[in-house]
Amino acid sequence: MTLGPHKDEGQPEAGPLPMAPRLPAPKDTGPAPRVPGPTPEQLQKQPWMHKLATGEKPPQFVLFSFDGAVSKQHWDKVLPVARQTGAHVTGLLSGVYMLADQDKMRYQPPAGLKRGVSDIDFGGSKQDIEARIGYLNQVIADGHEIGTHYNGHFCSGGTQPSVDKWDNNAWNAELDQFRQIVDGARAAGFRLAADAVRGGRTPCLEGNWDQAFPAMAAHGLVYDTSQVALGVQWPSVQRGLYEFPMPEVRVPALGRQVVMMDFNLWYALNGAKEEPARAPEFSQIVVDTYRSVYRAALNGNRAPLVIGNHFNEWNGSAFSTAMEQFLGEVCGKPETVCATYTEVIQWMQLQDPAVLDQLRKMPAARNWT
Repeated sequence: MTLGPHKDEGQPEAGPLPMAPRLPAPKDTGPAPRVPGPTPEQLQKQPWMHKLATGEKPPQFVLFSFDGAVSKQHWDKVLPVARQTGAHVTGLLSGVYMLADQDKMRYQPPAGLKRGVSDIDFGGSKQDIEARIGYLNQVIADGHEIGTHYNGHFCSGGTQPSVDKWDNNAWNAELDQFRQIVDGARAAGFRLAADAVRGGRTPCLEGNWDQAFPAMAAHGLVYDTSQVALGVQWPSVQRGLYEFPMPEVRVPALGRQVVMMDFNLWYALNGAKEEPARAPEFSQIVVDTYRSVYRAALNGNRAPLVIGNHFNEWNGSAFSTAMEQFLGEVCGKPETVCATYTEVIQWMQLQDPAVLDQLRKMPAARNWT
């Protein structure tokens, strides 16, 4: 479970975090969706983007992704580090952040919810939207990916019916709304191509996947990154989409397992209470956890390491500080590539299917024994 705060910086709800159902060992369940192949410019700049030679190990991919993804102050910290290290990251955009407050009635939530209702705030003033389009265009120009975090962020602890109760029609309607909102922003200068939104993460990692995934596929999505796996696993095709699961890992300082996302880590550390004086302690615990999981994957199955976060100021910015430190540290390491989801799929499309099958059959990378 993960909470989507106002403009990525508000206070999440307090309460226990239900453990998400774990994915079984990865096994493809249908034909793989495809994305456009790498461009000649990509191939020149990304020497790792090639078919593996016999006996060659895959690079250790690290996938940094951010729910909400509209905080300029956080992009201003991430972008310079990404440029220095050659990293690419993924921002998962909440559609309502691209609607000015005065335009909120343009959003019709699904499942019988009232028009103009959202469990996160809308995008502020027209000037706020204009500025947001400007800096998100820079994000896109730098080679980072924009996916979807859907719109109104209706989680099980909030306005009902929440996303875990939505049927296929509701998911189709929500994705229609996201597309319409982005189309409106594009008309105002947003340079996000219509076919560039290729995947996303659901609010609070919730949803009935049998209902949600067909709607995602019908809207051109090729990946999801909402489910949870025990350890770090290779993505597999589930219901027509690649699933890049969030790993459940061991937090060495706590000696217990936690879904590796900032809010979940915060809740595990102190019940998600604001104790800014403990920010350095929490940052170190989180960085040490990231390092431990990275080593397990690098020395194990080399599965892409999904690091999910929000842009936030929680607990004295403890979690944003940890993320920024690890981004700068890991993305320059040998045999390591900080990439977008689309880039990893492009790389997988270059591989022999038998090689991918072998990788998926390897034990999940776990930072405990």
